Amino acid sequence: MSVSDQVLIDRSRAGDERAFRDLVERYEPRVAATVIGMLGPGDEAEDVGQETFIRLYRALDRFRGDSSLGTYLTRIAINLSLTALKKRKRRISRFVSQDETERDRPEASWDPRGELERKDDIRRVRGAVERLAPNHRAVVVLRMIDGYSTREAAEILGVPVGTVMSRLARAMERLEKDMKESDDG
Repeated sequence: MSVSDQVLIDRSRAGDERAFRDLVERYEPRVAATVIGMLGPGDEAEDVGQETFIRLYRALDRFRGDSSLGTYLTRIAINLSLTALKKRKRRISRFVSQDETERDRPEASWDPRGELERKDDIRRVRGAVERLAPNHRAVVVLRMIDGYSTREAAEILGVPVGTVMSRLARAMERLEKDMKESDDG
């Protein structure tokens, strides 16, 4: 039988480190999926994932339970990811020529044909998602990757349901256009 989130939160507030570790283990896959969906895999995503749980730990006494713990953590992960994207954009603009594009950069290493094609498809999709505006990317990650409902995504992002739907529609149109262009190119 699984212990409820509220019991683990109460125990964590009382100083039970094992209870907090259980919360981390319970929600780590969800946080990782959200952060990787926003930032791509790598050290930056790992740092944001860890920071998400650090923020939870520091806020345990203030967590009122107005939303589920999963929703609360996802909101922290999205907000930290958006901040990381802003920092990344500033960092890249300082060091990368405005004329250089992702396609100008050398590819990694050679793989057998099937694996290479699969990796290329993943790279194209990930690249298309990364080119979305951060607000649109957040909606795509929450709805299409993490599987949240429109209502849940609206709650996590703090926007009306209609805004989530319109952002998702625009994002999907953009993704479709980008993927078609990369197929033609």
